[in-house]
Amino acid sequence: MKWSLQELKNFYRKPLTFEQNVDASGVMEKDPEIRSIDPVHVEGHADVTQQKATFYLNIKGKMVLPCASTLVDVEFPFSVKTTEIFIFDPDYTEYEDEESLHKIEGHYVDLLPVIEEHILLEKPLKITAADVTDSPAPKEGKGWQRVTEEDMTNRVDPRLEGLAKFFDEDKK
Repeated sequence: MKWSLQELKNFYRKPLTFEQNVDASGVMEKDPEIRSIDPVHVEGHADVTQQKATFYLNIKGKMVLPCASTLVDVEFPFSVKTTEIFIFDPDYTEYEDEESLHKIEGHYVDLLPVIEEHILLEKPLKITAADVTDSPAPKEGKGWQRVTEEDMTNRVDPRLEGLAKFFDEDKK
């Protein structure tokens, strides 16, 4: 979702509408907790003037996150409506306090970083699976493994393994 400034200026006081599926897999690099993300559906329109382009976006999609208690995959649907303003002239200061204001660097307006930012903002801090009986929690992962109470009672600390053998000999 990228337009050159010249393309946008052709839509001066004309409607610019768009509807597209966008690959937003870059969010997985920014937040490793996101396990996967489907192509995101983006639709909207833009109002273009001499100084700015205002984009009205509706972003919908699904991302897969780990369950906070069991680490199983949980699909999380999201939907975002946002308005983003791109200023063509770097000296233009009418909307200086606006959060959704973007100054254009170079000759292109690229909506993908804005879309990815809103997806990351929609990600919940914690999500839990509705029913964990269908898919049990994994037994191990990268750098960790699940230990049950039974494992803890039967397990001997490797640092004290020699001492455990000493007490076994005393019993005989």
